[in-house]
Amino acid sequence: MVSGFRALVAAWTLVLGALIATPATAGVLQCAPYARQISGISLYGNANTWWSQAEGRYERGSQPRAGAVLAFAASRSMPVGHVAMVSRVVSDREVLLTHANWSYRGGIERDVRAIDVSPNNDWTDVRVWYGPTGGLGLRSNPAKGFIYPNEAPAPAPAKVQIAMASTIAGADAGRDAF
Repeated sequence: MVSGFRALVAAWTLVLGALIATPATAGVLQCAPYARQISGISLYGNANTWWSQAEGRYERGSQPRAGAVLAFAASRSMPVGHVAMVSRVVSDREVLLTHANWSYRGGIERDVRAIDVSPNNDWTDVRVWYGPTGGLGLRSNPAKGFIYPNEAPAPAPAKVQIAMASTIAGADAGRDAF
């Protein structure tokens, strides 16, 4: 009787576990939503689509600027690309990046070193600090370039509305006041 009950509980546990299992990637911070949040660049989808999505919506280029998003191309090791915000420009070939999901799954890294190793100094080949190796990683990574955030629009002047009221004496004062 006890062994039958244990078998029933075990079977139900497996069934319920299969029904409510959480995918392995659920709740893991990804690079694109994090880059969108910290940069203000309102693009969606996989990181490797950001460069083409930005065309006509954001200025793009090959020179780093603080606040810009560096868009990495898809590659064998990064099938959906990667995006990272430039937190500081150190030189024309070195920046500090703030990004998510690079060295550690779902982790955020702030002000990590990235260097341009492209032969034309155009940021199409980049090495990025990689925590597990304590250095600039084992390989360089193909990049498309920088997406620059739009300038914040100047706030519209506040509209002021002045209301005037008249004083009406008598029983109908409330009805005709406005």
